[in-house]
Amino acid sequence: MNAPLPPGPPPRPDWKVAVDGISAFADCIDVRTPAEFAEDHVPGAVNWPVLSNDERTRVGTMYVQISAFDARKVGAALVARNIARIVETHARDKPREWQPLVYCWRGGQRSRSLVHVLREIGWRAAQLDGGYRAYRRHVVASLAAHPQRFRFRLVCGLTGCGKSRLLAALAAEGAQVLDLERIACHRGSLLGDVPGAAQPSQKYFESELLAALTSFEPRRVVYVESESRKIGDVQLPDALLAQMRMSPCLRIETPRSSRVALLKDEYAHFLTASESLSNRLARLAPLHGKKTVERWNEMAGNGDHDALIAELLTLHYDPTYTRSIERNFPRHCDAAIVEVVDISPAGFRTLARDILARTAEHEAVGA
Repeated sequence: MNAPLPPGPPPRPDWKVAVDGISAFADCIDVRTPAEFAEDHVPGAVNWPVLSNDERTRVGTMYVQISAFDARKVGAALVARNIARIVETHARDKPREWQPLVYCWRGGQRSRSLVHVLREIGWRAAQLDGGYRAYRRHVVASLAAHPQRFRFRLVCGLTGCGKSRLLAALAAEGAQVLDLERIACHRGSLLGDVPGAAQPSQKYFESELLAALTSFEPRRVVYVESESRKIGDVQLPDALLAQMRMSPCLRIETPRSSRVALLKDEYAHFLTASESLSNRLARLAPLHGKKTVERWNEMAGNGDHDALIAELLTLHYDPTYTRSIERNFPRHCDAAIVEVVDISPAGFRTLARDILARTAEHEAVGA
């Protein structure tokens, strides 16, 4: 007679999906509140809340102050009305073959309620097992392990040398590019805010970062800028930063006049907003003194932008960057040098093609 099987976890119902199965679904529905969704969510998910911010607060308060039973009665009525609205407004035109993945905070009643209704209608909806909480654990664990799978090439160079434009050109030529500043929605400097766009939360930055990493082929090189630990208000995961710091570098060298021209173009919004620029420059007073900052403000007020940018590069940005790169990226001293002679889009595309051809030749000989 066969020995009994050891106890194990119960089988997962066919309508429950583990977190590693998210990518199999074209449509992902987050039924948490708008506030929860804004802090972080699965990239590409849409927010169809079954409870609003205020409704969730109301039900939660009843749960604590009155009773779980009374809270569930009120919550059920609210969820039912909101699910009816979801079906009438968002789902009514979906085809019979539609197969959405639905999740809430921990794979509980909110997502289960919507999945039940959608499946009763005839759609093959599924529920994320463990909900957002399981997804978040997956992100944290993956970001601790994934970076080690890749071979990075660090794009280094002084401020204004065209690193971001070169990365964009490399991507346009088919290279794998991890654009950290795009994901962080920040250019990584004192004046790095992107006009009209807020930075993501730390959690959503990490979600987008993992989505980018999982899109790459580990056998191919990934190009990334030599960022510091923080980009604006968000921070790079330790494992990614460690892998970047031990990677070989490409050093971009660009004439000073071209750097000034590139910075004038990229930061044009500050050059026309003297008060905003003045507020940012004031942060440099402890390092360079009030008189120096006053002189810079006078330059900006007089429209002497070329002289202002050149002096900021000489006195602040170049020394700061040089100290940082030497301290944090030990392979910088052995970097391959890439000279920028044409700062037009076509010039950067040509440079990108040259770099990729050089990289392919280098790898072909087993280096």
